[in-house]
Order: sequence, then structure tokens, then C-alpha cells
Amino acid sequence: MELSIVVSLYNEEESLRELVEWIARALAPHPFTYEIILVDDGSKDGSWSVIESLAKEYPQIRAIGFRRNYGKSAALYCGFEAAQGDIVVTMDADLQDNPEEIPEMVRMIREEGYDLVSGWKKKRYDNVATKNLPSKLYNATARKVTGIKLHDMNCGLKAYRNEVVKNIEVYGEMHRFIPYLAKNAGFDKIGEKVVHHQARKYGKSKFGMNRFIHGFLDLLSIWFLQKFGKKPMHLFGGIGTLIFLIGAVIAIWLIVEKLIAQAHGTVFRPVTDQPLFYLALVAVLLGAQLFLTGFLGELVARNAQDRNRYNIKRII
Repeated sequence: MELSIVVSLYNEEESLRELVEWIARALAPHPFTYEIILVDDGSKDGSWSVIESLAKEYPQIRAIGFRRNYGKSAALYCGFEAAQGDIVVTMDADLQDNPEEIPEMVRMIREEGYDLVSGWKKKRYDNVATKNLPSKLYNATARKVTGIKLHDMNCGLKAYRNEVVKNIEVYGEMHRFIPYLAKNAGFDKIGEKVVHHQARKYGKSKFGMNRFIHGFLDLLSIWFLQKFGKKPMHLFGGIGTLIFLIGAVIAIWLIVEKLIAQAHGTVFRPVTDQPLFYLALVAVLLGAQLFLTGFLGELVARNAQDRNRYNIKRII
């Protein structure tokens, strides 16, 4: 199998037939052997009935149906597990992703050696205030944090080598950061292709403005897990030690200052009457707690089942 096309969908009964027919037309001029994996994320409309009908007409179709809505990451995870193609393409079911872009993305992986090619919807047909501007801000932040120079990190239209999707775990809401997951798994040749964006034809978007808030939080979460997930002591222990030392130095300085004044018979202010002393004590306690948090995190990380799991590229 050369190509697997994974489509996650939720309540898209109106667009499904048109999408499958469009994919078939776009790939007809090319000698690809391909499969279309439709993952129904617990749709409440007639999406599954449409899928059953299409499966009788198109032998390339395979389908997975969830009992309830789990989210796009869960749909992609199951689609990736089922994918058999050498190259895996993901796209949304709302007809905003253009299947005619697929052959060129496949060529970029095959001939230019990319591990992953991400689409870039350079010209968008979304609402400027609610989607375009927040998307630009979100992507600028993502580029800064991840170091991956993609203009559209969350574009649904992407192509991957099969080994990429088999070596990453997409969970929660991490589908927004698959390029970053791939980079941290050792697949760092990531390319970008300008793709044509279609205006939504049926229904309405399943994602509201809260996706940008969740996106920023998820970005911080995945950055922290990738950077300190297996070495929490480096973060908590380092910060805790610094805060502890600052508090200890301030407390000792106040005590020494009082003893010197007392020895010289000069007027001095009792240490316990000084607010700075209590701030120092808080710093000492907070630093100790952070250090212990890092220590406990280190114990958990060292006992994790995947503590010595590494992606091996080649062996001679």
C-alpha cells in the first residue's frame, strides 16, 4: 500500500460523499494504490450511514466508528494505528482541505526526503476577527516555543512517512502539535507547502474561540513534558534550590546584622519584627517544597515503563 488517507469527522454527513468523490478524482491520474480511512468521532447525525453506503461503492474505504465523541486527537491516533500506506495523509472532512494537493505533498516526501509536509493555508476564507488573527498569533507563539518554522502548525492537511505516525502518540488535544511531536521523536526534516483553502460549504465549525486558549495551554504542556518529562529535577530542583538559597541568605544576613548591632551596643530591630525575615522563611519553605517535588518527580520518571524507550534509526 502506497498511500493512506486518514479523515477524522464529526457530524459531516452532508460533505462525506462529495469528499470521497473528490479524493477519487484527484488521485485517478496517479498510479497510487491507496486507502481512505474514515474515523467517525461519535457523530450524532447520519454520517455512519453515509460511510456504510460509500464503503459498498469504494473498496478503498476503511472506517472506524467511536461510540461517543472523543476528539480529533483520538480519531487521528486510531487512524494512524490502522494506516498501512508508506505515506499517510491527514485531512478534515469539511471540504476545506483540497485533495488535489496530495500528489505534490507525496512527491515532496518521496523525492525531497521530508519526514513530514504540512499544509499552509496562506489565503484563508475564515472570519478575520475570530479565526485569522488569533490563528496568526497562535502560530507565531508556536514557532517561538517549538523552533519549527511553520506558518500553519494546525493545518489539517499534512503528509507523513509511515514511520513518523507509528512513532508518535497523539492524545488529548495534541493533534495541534504533531510537527513538534515528530521533531521530538527524531523526525526533524519538516517541510511546508502552500495549499488552497476552501470556504466551508456545509454546516459550521466544530471548534470555538476556546480552542485558542486550550491551544496555548497545550503548547506549554507539551513543551514542558518534552523538555522536563524525564528529568523533572532539572526544573523543580533548580528553581527550588535557588529560592531556598535566596531565603537562607536573607535570613542569615538579618540574624548576623542583629548580632553585630547587639555586640556593639547599638540600637537594633528584633529579627522577628522585620517582614523581610518572614518572606525569607517563606522562600526557604517554598524552595524546599519545590526541591522535594522535583525529587518525587524524578522517582516517578525513573520508574516509568518508557524511561529507556528510544527511536533507533539504523543499526549496522
